[in-house]
Amino acid sequence: MKKIILMMALAAVGLGACDRQRPEALKIDNALTAEEIAAGRFTPEVMWKMSRAAASSLSPDGHTLLYQQTDYNVAENRGVTTLWVEDLASKAVTRLTDFTSNSLAPRWSADGGKIYFLSDRSGSMQVWEMSPTGGNVRQLSDLKGGIEGFGISPRGNKAWYVQRVQAADRRSADIHKDMDKSQARIYDDLMARHWDYWDEGEYLHLFVGDFGAEGLKPGTDIIGAEAAWDTPLAPYFDMAEIAWNNAGTMLAYTCKPLTGTAYAVSTDSDIFVYDVASGQTQNICKPTNFNTGELIESSRDNLPGYDKYPVWSPDDRMIAFLSQRRAGNESDKSRLFLYDCSTAEMRDLTEAFDYNAQNVVWEGNDRVWFIAPIEGTYQICRVAATDGEVEVLTKGDHSLTAFTTGGGRMVAERSTISSATEFFEVNTSDGSLTQISAINDAIYKNIRMGEVQKRWVRTTDGKQMLTWVILPPDFDPAQKYPTLLYCEGGPQSVVANGWSYRWNFQLMAAQGYVVVAPNRRGVPSFGQEWLDQISGDYSGQNIRDYLSAIDDVAREPWADEERMGCVGASYGGYSVYFLAGCHKKRFKAFIAHCGIFDFDSMYGETEELWFVNNDYGGPYWDRDNATAQRSYANSPHKFVEKWDTPILIFTGEKDFRIPYTQSLEAFTAARVRGIPARLVEFRDEAHQVFKPQNSMVWNREFFGWLDRFVKKAE
Repeated sequence: MKKIILMMALAAVGLGACDRQRPEALKIDNALTAEEIAAGRFTPEVMWKMSRAAASSLSPDGHTLLYQQTDYNVAENRGVTTLWVEDLASKAVTRLTDFTSNSLAPRWSADGGKIYFLSDRSGSMQVWEMSPTGGNVRQLSDLKGGIEGFGISPRGNKAWYVQRVQAADRRSADIHKDMDKSQARIYDDLMARHWDYWDEGEYLHLFVGDFGAEGLKPGTDIIGAEAAWDTPLAPYFDMAEIAWNNAGTMLAYTCKPLTGTAYAVSTDSDIFVYDVASGQTQNICKPTNFNTGELIESSRDNLPGYDKYPVWSPDDRMIAFLSQRRAGNESDKSRLFLYDCSTAEMRDLTEAFDYNAQNVVWEGNDRVWFIAPIEGTYQICRVAATDGEVEVLTKGDHSLTAFTTGGGRMVAERSTISSATEFFEVNTSDGSLTQISAINDAIYKNIRMGEVQKRWVRTTDGKQMLTWVILPPDFDPAQKYPTLLYCEGGPQSVVANGWSYRWNFQLMAAQGYVVVAPNRRGVPSFGQEWLDQISGDYSGQNIRDYLSAIDDVAREPWADEERMGCVGASYGGYSVYFLAGCHKKRFKAFIAHCGIFDFDSMYGETEELWFVNNDYGGPYWDRDNATAQRSYANSPHKFVEKWDTPILIFTGEKDFRIPYTQSLEAFTAARVRGIPARLVEFRDEAHQVFKPQNSMVWNREFFGWLDRFVKKAE
């Protein structure tokens, strides 16, 4: 349901205390076998040999790129994250940490003389430091229970860190202390569970402590010991929601200080600023003057949605942040706001720019860089802090998902449908890209990828829809190929020209399928009107968009109309269930992963109610709400009598966003009606499948089902 930036499945922690012998390194062998090279075919086994790079950071002088890389051992069912540097002049690449423990979240000291990072090498996640060459490794924190994230102040005398705290009693043994063997959880309000965990009274809180030659000292919980909410926000806990000012005297962070039902129905997070010297905190989204504390002519109601990701200007006069104006709509336009710390005035820099903003970085005090999704791609943009006229710097069919600056240079993380993340230097004058890394070069040199076509399809209401069509390697237009319609999740997430380790289009194409991936109504990067249309209309125009895309490609002589399948996850899983009742014999098989099947029960089972309130129109009992009643009347479970096609259903037992019971309902309906069906339930996964061996099983079942009912359809 959420627009998910890819979460890496890191290796298990608990590697022993400091005074114990270091554990044996996880064996990593990414080399292709002779058989794999000879075949030249992209397979799940090959995909799990790829190295996954992220968290890049240029040194202050711009000479060295620092990043983390995760590699996996499928047999061990785990991976390990290590730290690397590349000298941009010599192109020399050096691994700084070994495979005995995880090292991640690297960042440079203000002078570039040290690298700070998180590592579990002492038995829990703690802050460490080392030289830029990997020497002089030293543990800087020893906080009970470990920490989740950190940030050293520019002065180097303070640090923030995030740690789990017990802020509320939810377990029966805490409430009924004489019943210590009871395993009950007790709730009086909503949000009993979130994403993939039950609320047991633990929350992530933000601390500020002294930092110096002796390392990081235990600090002050600036959220409040009994505050039953998280900073950074659940469920993704993105540490980029926290930022020091450049003087090292103030800390800006994101928080949503709500609980229970109020939390479940609201997206109203705000930006708070903590003054280190006074210990005072101010909500800058409230109508007060930052310096005097006096009320100004404004209203907090102007910012009732998500406000996130504060970033200070170099002179600390301004705070840039991202804001969504509409309450309860997690997919409202993400606008780039500037807050003036002297006057408390706010300005929307992207008011005339019809795309979302993300990944904000200042260039001096006068200009701001950010990333925007534009027509199925992600591009780097810039805007002056004065006139607000946005310039799209880069272009091309790719996804630039992050970037870093230093020493007058910029390096971006770039992927496409045909290539995982590699690092590219960005020419900030003309936007041209120059590749500077070759992390998975051995894969690309030996594995054939299919051609990616950019196709514009006319929709039933006369609009043009971008659809990616991925052809099998060694494509022969004289042949006919089985064809798959891919249904995107979200529903408000981009079908981007980017890489995925879960729903990989090249992996599908490599098995001999043409893949049709439409940017149907409801996805970002085509303007807010295109995105908004889907809310309250799940069964309407976007479903017709799907059918327009597959019907358009099916007219090609190389697309086999007699061998077509339909697959999707989350909202895409809902799409599969709905299409199963109205596809008019187009498809030979369906695959739904964690899809919504029954809107009525979904409303009572899910956790973030703002989502269903916005996208369904409201609760099922609101009989006077025409939008809501239309949504519930078109729930997929009400059309099961029209199902006539084999269906494979995946689900995760820890999925609380679209609970696994939705999948059980669909599986039961299919089997009682005598339709061939299979349920694959992962007891240790949630909304996505991350663990290596679970992914291998997922792919085997996925392609086994398609081969049986689509590729070999009679």
